[in-house]
Amino acid sequence: MTLNTKIIIADDHPLFRQALALMLKSSFVCSSLLEAQTIPELEEQLIETSDIDLILLDLDIPGGQGFNTLSNIRHLYPEIAVVIISGFEEPDTIRKAMSLGAAGFIPKSTPVPEMIKAVNKVIQGELWTPEGDYNPDEQTIEQEDKLASLTAQQRKILLMFAEGLLNKQIAYELGLSESTIKSHASTIFLKLGVKSRTQAVILLNERQQSYASFT
Repeated sequence: MTLNTKIIIADDHPLFRQALALMLKSSFVCSSLLEAQTIPELEEQLIETSDIDLILLDLDIPGGQGFNTLSNIRHLYPEIAVVIISGFEEPDTIRKAMSLGAAGFIPKSTPVPEMIKAVNKVIQGELWTPEGDYNPDEQTIEQEDKLASLTAQQRKILLMFAEGLLNKQIAYELGLSESTIKSHASTIFLKLGVKSRTQAVILLNERQQSYASFT
C-alpha cells in the first residue's frame, strides 16, 4: 500500500468495523483510517476529508439505499475506489455491484489474508472479486460509460421512467415544468444512444441485471 492511503470503513456493526480496522492497521502501517456507521456520517467524512482513496462500504448501512448508494457515491466521487463488504455473496449481487462501478466485492466470510490481498489489489488500481481479478466485458464497459455520462438529475428521471411515471408526474415530483422534463428526456436519449423511453429503460435493466434489486 502506498504512503498516506486514506480509507473509510462504512459499516454499522461495531465489532466487524473494529476487526476490519485492526486488520488494516496491522497490515498497512501507512494507512489513515476513518469510520462511519451511517450514510450521513459517511457523507460528513467525505465532505470534511480530502483525498480519500478507498471506501469499504456495507450496502446495508443505515440510511443507505442498497445499490443506489453505491451508484450515487461513484457519481459524486468518481476518483474514490469503493469496495463492497457484504454478508451477501451471491454471484448476481457481486455482478451488480461491479457493474455499478465497485472496485471490488469482499464477502464478510472472506479469510483475513484474502481480504488483505483484495484491498491491496484495489489500492494498486485493480479490480477484485471472490473469484479473483475481475475483467468486465466490452459491452458492460460501454453501457457503464453511457450511464455514467448522465447527471444526477438525469439519472433520477431515468429511474422514474423505469417506474412508468408520465412526464407530468415526474415534473410534479421534481418541482419542474413538463417542458424541462421533455428536454431532459431528449438529452438522456442522446447520451444513451436510444430513441425512446422503452429503449432507455431496457438499457438500464440490462446494465443493472435487475431493476428491482437496483432500487
